Amino acid sequence: MTFDDILLEPAPSAVLPNEVKISTNVTKKIKINIPIISSAMDTVTESEMAIGLARAGGIGVIHRNLSTEDQVKEVQRVKRSESGVIKDPVTLQPNATLEEAKVLMSQYNISGILVVNDEKLKGIITERDLRLETNLSKKVGEVMTSDNIITAKVGTTLPQAEKILKKRKVEKLPIIDDRGTLKGLITWKDLSKIKSHPAASKDRFGRFLAAAAIGVGDSSLKRAASLVNAGVDILVVDTSHAHHKSVLNIVPLLKKAFPKTQIIVGNVATAQATKDLIHRGADAVKVGIGSGSICTTRDVAGVGVPQFTAIMECAKVAKRSGTPIIADGGMVYPADIIKALSAGASSVMLGSLLAGTDEAPGDVIISGDGRRYKKYRGMGSYEAIKVRGHDRYFQKEIPEGVSARVPYKGSLSNILKKLVGSLRTAMGYYGAAEIKDLWNVRYWQITGAGMKESHPHNVIIDAEEETFH
Repeated sequence: MTFDDILLEPAPSAVLPNEVKISTNVTKKIKINIPIISSAMDTVTESEMAIGLARAGGIGVIHRNLSTEDQVKEVQRVKRSESGVIKDPVTLQPNATLEEAKVLMSQYNISGILVVNDEKLKGIITERDLRLETNLSKKVGEVMTSDNIITAKVGTTLPQAEKILKKRKVEKLPIIDDRGTLKGLITWKDLSKIKSHPAASKDRFGRFLAAAAIGVGDSSLKRAASLVNAGVDILVVDTSHAHHKSVLNIVPLLKKAFPKTQIIVGNVATAQATKDLIHRGADAVKVGIGSGSICTTRDVAGVGVPQFTAIMECAKVAKRSGTPIIADGGMVYPADIIKALSAGASSVMLGSLLAGTDEAPGDVIISGDGRRYKKYRGMGSYEAIKVRGHDRYFQKEIPEGVSARVPYKGSLSNILKKLVGSLRTAMGYYGAAEIKDLWNVRYWQITGAGMKESHPHNVIIDAEEETFH
């Protein structure tokens, strides 16, 4: 495997696993609470994965094998799924139909919608109202609750809102100004989730962080604008070879057009590529060419740099400007994450380790022997290329990935618990109080015999589900 010929040397330690800090900068300006990003792959990250990962403290990158409209909807689901104060709640006009209300509730997975006219709060319509109606062509204004709506003024704190919700026994608290203009929404559901997941990665408004992938084609700036308008925090210029003039040209255009949005650019494998992208304005650089488990770039083109070496070389350059490096590809064991971080990465992007979870797109496949799997394919595979053409690979005609399947893994939260637990354990061995301390860990390159002794051997494993083979 990618990192199997490397072992890290234990060091004097004064920290325990539960004491280490694992927050890190995913870009120059954005910090996440666990150093894990989900890959922009159509069998890995849509809104469900991005929500689950942000709730745990990481961030997901919504793939771009979607129309712009559908990708925007995925981002909106993430940004609206949980918030301290929802600044732009879903609303309807009184003359909208009940059918429209039903569609919006399903689209955003919400149980009620505020009704406004000229930005003034007029009422609220809920799923319960719809269940009692058979004529969905009726107007919302005919059915909504408009009397005695419990509201709060702008400036209400979350603890104050909680008290109001408890006292008045309601689940939604619209926020209005002195003129009755709707300014936001606080829900009991969101307040409960905030308490349950204190390490969640959120923006300054209390919404989950979200990233989305774009390309470098003619429509990329338009797609980027739609994603930024939807509230995306990070745009990820997602290409197989980022040291290309098309990428170098689009990065400054993105920075100028969207100065408040962070830009991650990848993938590269050399120090010079990293230097050039940082010079053009990249807020983080993604490293890894041909190292992914479903990637065939090295077979097809014979190109790449061994992943551990690539991370080290790129990190040396990036550290001069404080630009984070993201290690992307080659991680199949929890220990691989630690090795990638020790090489100089600030965070890791995972595909196969997260594919197969409940939150990954796709159905569970049951094989003839009763084992369960989920689809996992490279974005350069023939199947993935068919979905949106060849723009990601600059009109390349030869696939650079495979379609495969991975064992069904169950809940994302259980997988993240193992990965984060492994990271904390490792940091205790190396005396690393925070992620950047791992950059000073010494390593050894080992032989084939050393690789064998590094894994369970000469036994028959009973609890196979506890391994990451």
